[in-house]
Amino acid sequence: MTTAQRTHTSGIHPLHALLLSGVFPLFLGAAVSDYAYTASYHIQWSTFASWMIAGALVFNGFALVCALVGLFRAERRGPYLAYFLLLLATWILGFINALIHARDAWAAMPTGFVLSIIVAVLACVATLLGFSRLGTGGRS
Repeated sequence: MTTAQRTHTSGIHPLHALLLSGVFPLFLGAAVSDYAYTASYHIQWSTFASWMIAGALVFNGFALVCALVGLFRAERRGPYLAYFLLLLATWILGFINALIHARDAWAAMPTGFVLSIIVAVLACVATLLGFSRLGTGGRS
């Protein structure tokens, strides 16, 4: 009986990729909207940021579930665990950012803008790690 040896690693599941690709643009849009609010003080920019954060949390939450499933299926769990924990930290800080943005726009601004930048950077790193061979648990 022979067994086939996998010579290449497959990427992440297409649904996981779709969900992961929505996280960074929405968190980045929230950071840009927060910047626009600090520059113009128009309340709609804070509202835009709140909605983008909510959408990013939905995408991030489902991508986190896909990452958890992938964690149990990975051959090497170390890199995939780092990817999962990075997504988890992004979701937790994003949720705190959503709570900050739920306050009055004037009260949310210094903290909300800084958190939006931090979460956007974390989302960028998580997206890069998720689409890399390291993030999928493959051999490099």
